[in-house]
Amino acid sequence: MRSRLALGSLVLLLATAGCSGASTTDDEPIPRITQPTDQASEPTPSEPPATPGADDDGIGGNDDDGRVRRPRALDVLADRLEVPWGVDFLPDGAAVVTERISGRVLRVTAEGDLDPVGSIESTVPQGEAGLLGVAVSPGFDSDRTVFFYVTTETDNRVLSARLDGSRLGPTRVVLDGIPAGFIHDGGRIAFGPDGFLYVTTGETGDPELAQDPDSLAGKILRITRDGRPAPGNPDAGSPVWSLGHRNVQGLAWDEEGRLWASEFGASEWDELNLVEKGANYGWPRVEGAGGGPDFVDPQLVWPVEQASPSGLAYVAGHLWMAGLRGQRLWRIRVSADGEASRPTAFFTEDYGRLRTVATAPDGLLWLTTSNRDGRGQPALADDRLIRVRP
Repeated sequence: MRSRLALGSLVLLLATAGCSGASTTDDEPIPRITQPTDQASEPTPSEPPATPGADDDGIGGNDDDGRVRRPRALDVLADRLEVPWGVDFLPDGAAVVTERISGRVLRVTAEGDLDPVGSIESTVPQGEAGLLGVAVSPGFDSDRTVFFYVTTETDNRVLSARLDGSRLGPTRVVLDGIPAGFIHDGGRIAFGPDGFLYVTTGETGDPELAQDPDSLAGKILRITRDGRPAPGNPDAGSPVWSLGHRNVQGLAWDEEGRLWASEFGASEWDELNLVEKGANYGWPRVEGAGGGPDFVDPQLVWPVEQASPSGLAYVAGHLWMAGLRGQRLWRIRVSADGEASRPTAFFTEDYGRLRTVATAPDGLLWLTTSNRDGRGQPALADDRLIRVRP
């Protein structure tokens, strides 16, 4: 297995668990954004400083004069939401957005129109659990189907439902029996370029489950739309695609079809991983790099207070990773051969805890805050859905 990260001069910082932290102390509502603060911070010490002019590839890179091109928050599409968690886009450009605590499903347009379309009645919110990820079927124009990841009284499960116009229909169980807990429930779901549904699960606070091939906890799963193990999985009878994960909450594919995942660390290192079929990412045997030949090392690591990463998106040569405890949006360059480098932070502490970042059909980013999740200090306008030019 590969080891692609040299820790170099990375300084070990004492930190609490990666899923904890505080946020902004704003106590005033924030109107639609016109000129937000968007100062870039220095790259994390795990990478050398970016060289001016090195990223001259347009969107998300550098301006013509060599200066770092900073993302700009364009407007607030929706505010006063109750912990928005999942975001995925319909063919018409509107997004389906989930609220973790309320169990509501919302339709939000690029013009800022918000309509509740239904709720997932089986949602049992607690700790980090509740209504989490959402994925719109690639064949939505014909099948009108949306998929959800939800915590119930007994487990985490994947559900599907038809979205006809402005109404969400009855749910159907796609995959159940995923262990659930007060913490570390995973919850990100997304369709890959291969047409199969990828599902991230956490180890629910029981680390050994991540190494148990018979458990669905602490894994990335790959399934068909009806919940069966997808053809080509490492074990034909299992939905498991990769294992040894603590709590993955971000998935994104680059232009070459490579799968990337952002993952919470425990007390030392948060991770960005390049996910390979059947690979073991080490938890709880190792956190960060240095696990030896049996495990795949992360491409990049961060001290947990700089990240606690959740959502992950890809646009034109760069990954964008939202940080909860880190309260910032990370931009990471991806080379043609699949190497991640030059992490640069933006919006540090501007909006508090950042949960999800998603790429809209027009190439803009939609970013959600997570200040009402019990670990932040929300402003009156929180939580917000912010549109960003990368």
